[in-house]
Amino acid sequence: MSRNARRVFGGVTLVLLAITAVLALWVSPADKEQGDAMRLLYLHVPTAWLAYLAFFVTALASALWLWPRTRSTTWDLLAGASAEVGVLFTGLMLMLGSLWGRPIWGTWWEWDARLTTTAVLFFLYLGYLALRRTADTSEQRGKRCAIAALIAFADVPIVHFSVNWWQTLHQTGTVFNPKLDVQIHGTMAVTLLLSVLSFTMLYVCLTLSRLRLAELEEGREQRELELAIAERIAAEHPEPAVTV
Repeated sequence: MSRNARRVFGGVTLVLLAITAVLALWVSPADKEQGDAMRLLYLHVPTAWLAYLAFFVTALASALWLWPRTRSTTWDLLAGASAEVGVLFTGLMLMLGSLWGRPIWGTWWEWDARLTTTAVLFFLYLGYLALRRTADTSEQRGKRCAIAALIAFADVPIVHFSVNWWQTLHQTGTVFNPKLDVQIHGTMAVTLLLSVLSFTMLYVCLTLSRLRLAELEEGREQRELELAIAERIAAEHPEPAVTV
């Protein structure tokens, strides 16, 4: 994506986020049972969706790196960039869920199946990001991290289906539930849909920006490595002195 295209895309994203904020705070009515606490779900739901999306992109990019025909440093860097954004949104999801749970459940945290598996997901990808810092070369990093990303992604469907597989305090999906019975309508539904769309665009902006920075960092590290090799060769094989 060109620089001008990124600027236009970023501007549209900001406008949609602003419209979402207006709808969520002033236009959309309060819920009959949850009151104004329900407005937190306009943030909580899209952050949950973006966690799934970001980690799916990480897993897909990792698989493409592992396949010899499509192996490219870009896939490895995209996997890392998407994982960083995913960890950010997963942390926000847990925080927003805690803020919503205090007035609704009467507690900040419960060792509920959905909450516990989400916390595990958060720490799995924190470990993945830490692993990206340990490899000596890009080849070693790509292999180790690609395998780790695919293993960590196994927790994503567990998180999603946990409310159906076990009896949990967390409610089932408002839109995506086993019966596909949409439980939100009118202005609330429009606000929720717009929030998911605008946050998805925000994910794209953040991931592309982080990928661009990672590519610059990769190029700098490569230049530093080449310089270090050249200096080592020069030290081991000095040029003979020229005498007159």
